[in-house]
Amino acid sequence: MTMTITEADKILSACFAPWVRALGLSVESLGDDRALLRLPWSQALAREGGGLSGQALMAAADTATVIAVSAARGAFVPMTTVQQSTSFQRAVADSDVLIEAVLTKLGRRMAFADIAMTAERSGELAARASTVYALLG
Repeated sequence: MTMTITEADKILSACFAPWVRALGLSVESLGDDRALLRLPWSQALAREGGGLSGQALMAAADTATVIAVSAARGAFVPMTTVQQSTSFQRAVADSDVLIEAVLTKLGRRMAFADIAMTAERSGELAARASTVYALLG
């Protein structure tokens, strides 16, 4: 059973390190196999030249996977990243980023996801990631 956005936002505030919470991520929507999060634009997350840092995008993709797995399982369960691969396609400047994590396989002990990161203002794909998680609980 998919959780509510309120329940997912509680996971964001309770289960992540302070520096991840400082990204300002919020849950936009949930499905049985997906989660859509918003990474708000912040100059504090920009690198030299004004583009959003890749580290912020990678952390957002990682976090979106946790929310997607939690939504699919109906609640948060302890998990850890086994692998993450990210390809950056274009810089994002002065735009929120929509982070959509879609589970491609959810087993009892492992989860796999593909993540699309889209600049909201232009609608252009900024980066793609794939993640593999070990489910610990």
